[in-house]
Amino acid sequence: MTRPLFEPEHEAFRTAFRAFVERELLPHHAAWEKARQIPRSVWASAGRQGFLCMDVDEAYGGSGTTDYRYNVVIAEELALAVVNGVAFPLHTDIVVPYLTKYGNADQKNRWLPGCVRGDLISAIAMSEPAAGSDLQGIQTTAIRQGDHYLVNGQKTFISSGAVADLVVVVARTDPSAGHKGISLLVVEAGMEGFERGRVLEKIGLHAQDTSELFFHDVRVPAANLLGEEGRGFTYLMQSLPVERLCIAVASVASARAALNLTAAHCRQREAFGKKLGALQHVRFVLAEMLTDVELGQAFVDQCITELIAGALTTERASMAKWWCTEMAQRVADHGLQLFGGYGYMQEYPIARLYTDNRVSMIYGGANEVMKEIIGRKIVAGDA
Repeated sequence: MTRPLFEPEHEAFRTAFRAFVERELLPHHAAWEKARQIPRSVWASAGRQGFLCMDVDEAYGGSGTTDYRYNVVIAEELALAVVNGVAFPLHTDIVVPYLTKYGNADQKNRWLPGCVRGDLISAIAMSEPAAGSDLQGIQTTAIRQGDHYLVNGQKTFISSGAVADLVVVVARTDPSAGHKGISLLVVEAGMEGFERGRVLEKIGLHAQDTSELFFHDVRVPAANLLGEEGRGFTYLMQSLPVERLCIAVASVASARAALNLTAAHCRQREAFGKKLGALQHVRFVLAEMLTDVELGQAFVDQCITELIAGALTTERASMAKWWCTEMAQRVADHGLQLFGGYGYMQEYPIARLYTDNRVSMIYGGANEVMKEIIGRKIVAGDA
């Protein structure tokens, strides 16, 4: 189906990236899932072909486009191919924008070219053992001592944590100032006292390493502070709508992948002497799946249009994240059921969609938090 959202140049970019996925990701993704990690060479290859950090200015090696639709293409094609462990959107859409928005000239010169090339892999460290969706509950500290900060604390559930060269760490630079005492610092691989813990065993997204990070008196140069001290919470709140929209985009594409796989299965699989698709109940389920996908696509495309126009609100992004993630899980569940016993086998993509999608209702802010954000707006009379 042709979507009015995209122009011919976006579709040309999609064709090129889809070829990259089919050539360099799909044949190896199963092995990466077993290894719990994606080789650095894949990042470098994506960077060489212009598939990372497209919005970075040409002065730092990027293409300089601020058209978010290119980011959408990347997220959709990865999800449609069920190679969900490839963390390009995390790097391009979520982490590197902190460097482009809040980094100074020296920081951009130091880090952005490597991020564009895929030589530097980025991560963001927000969650802690006792603080997830409630970012005001973080305990990691970064205390200024002359020309450096002394960072102490622990982070967990950090995507790309095992391989990241640059980690944007959310820390308290003034523990007595509440959310106004939170800042963002870039911790670099190799800094003394920065240790990576185990790669966590998840029920899905196996190819994407998710790790614990530990900071023991890590001396982080003051030059690695992003933006202003004490403004970190504000920076996070300003960036979260894009992160949540990114999750919604991938969720709708994952749901479409589940629908495509299930429809193909129902055309071929026989039960009770006829194709599954000939059974009325099966057709009803497929109708529900398609309707869910199309409703989600329409709303997400509307949100993308609003983002490009600078009009996407926190509440709208929260609606998209909440509804589309739950919809994607619902569609994957329907698909798994129609696959029968095969749907429970990890070798089948429908099973991976079911397990991979589940975390989307948790990360980026749990869906209960999304509902609270929306509900507050309604009660305030601004909805």
